[in-house]
Amino acid sequence: MQATILIIDDEKKLNDLLSRIIGLEGFKVVQAFTGKEGIKLLEQEDVLVVLSDVKLPDVNGVDLVKTIKAKKPYVEVINLTAYGTINDGVQSIKNGAFNYIVKGDDNDKILPLLSQAVEKAQLQQNAFNANKKVSDKFSFGQIIGQSQPITDAVNLARKVAATDTTVLLLGETGTGKEVFASAIHYESQRRQMPFVAINCSSFTGELLESELFGYKAGAFTGAVKDKKGLLEEAHHGSIFLDEIGEMSLELQAKLLRVLESKTFIKLGDTQTTKVNIRIMAATNRDLQKEAEEGKFRLDLFYRLSVFTISLPSLNERKGDIELLAKFYLKQFADKAGKPVKITDEFLSLLNKHQWKGNIRELKNIIERAVILADDVLTPASLPPQFNTNIDSSSLDLQSIEKQHISKVLTYTKGNKTETARLLGIGLTTLYRKIDEYSL
Repeated sequence: MQATILIIDDEKKLNDLLSRIIGLEGFKVVQAFTGKEGIKLLEQEDVLVVLSDVKLPDVNGVDLVKTIKAKKPYVEVINLTAYGTINDGVQSIKNGAFNYIVKGDDNDKILPLLSQAVEKAQLQQNAFNANKKVSDKFSFGQIIGQSQPITDAVNLARKVAATDTTVLLLGETGTGKEVFASAIHYESQRRQMPFVAINCSSFTGELLESELFGYKAGAFTGAVKDKKGLLEEAHHGSIFLDEIGEMSLELQAKLLRVLESKTFIKLGDTQTTKVNIRIMAATNRDLQKEAEEGKFRLDLFYRLSVFTISLPSLNERKGDIELLAKFYLKQFADKAGKPVKITDEFLSLLNKHQWKGNIRELKNIIERAVILADDVLTPASLPPQFNTNIDSSSLDLQSIEKQHISKVLTYTKGNKTETARLLGIGLTTLYRKIDEYSL
């Protein structure tokens, strides 16, 4: 595929000459004679490199570099000038230009420079597109729902995403707090840097400290080499601390220092480590109440809750259940490689259910239903607690269990580890059941 070069120069003869020379090298060339025309073409064409005169009728070409880079960061710019100055050259490079050359004196440099700029721009474009795919996958587009409560929460999150403000996400378990945190990160200026998430309830106090802050070799028995903590791994990016209410008071004091000074001391170290990170946290607890009772540091609570977003439970946004169910149905049906439809009776039971586990529970219910169903999700595809009209002839536990394990094994294409995960049993138990039922 031809690389596209944009030439911006109000001297038509020179513009035409450069276009012919560059075109003969196999590049596609588009021409503009003002900065405004150039920006319009930049937005319309898949441009990789811009050759721009410094003295344009409507804008300074050195300043134009910033505008080009803001619109398409991967595009490389070469400034051309009839009268080069050191100040202009320095400013051009500072603004992000690939190079700054003088017309006439440096004509022999244009084609080699152009080839180098195209090569660099292509690599940058590939990286940019890859990052964009990741951003699209984890951005606010992944949040399904049209109800007012979820729309209000998304609007708040969009506003804070553009800032570097600390965010505290509140809500019941399974309401999508990590999904919101990742969306805030991938819509922020830090989107191309790491997003690190950790559940504070998954570790003991000492282990959580070493995971967050890292340690030096010899800090404790078994610390044979230095280890980077997650705070350091998130440098220039964002870290999400889920279930922050589970963190010990001692560790909370160390986190407070990170929020206040962007520094911390690793276990076994005497030197401070600096980090540039955005901190987001989440909890299903009433942190303010716990802080007032001395169970959580009040000063940390105030630092974390600079911008608070409360996420609605699924019971508060029942109008979104059908949308969410159909979204997960497609996801799991595609994974299973079978077309599955949904019935009104199935949806009616979903709408009547009290969702204690929120979206996470709904997702698991749909995955289970897809595994059990042949081609249609009916009330029979739901767990017994959803359906009060149970046929007593279907209550033979061993038959139901055998059928269920068999269907999950088919769904996972025989993957025992994944099957055990979906069934919520240990791998050893699964193997015993497989042997017992001759599956």
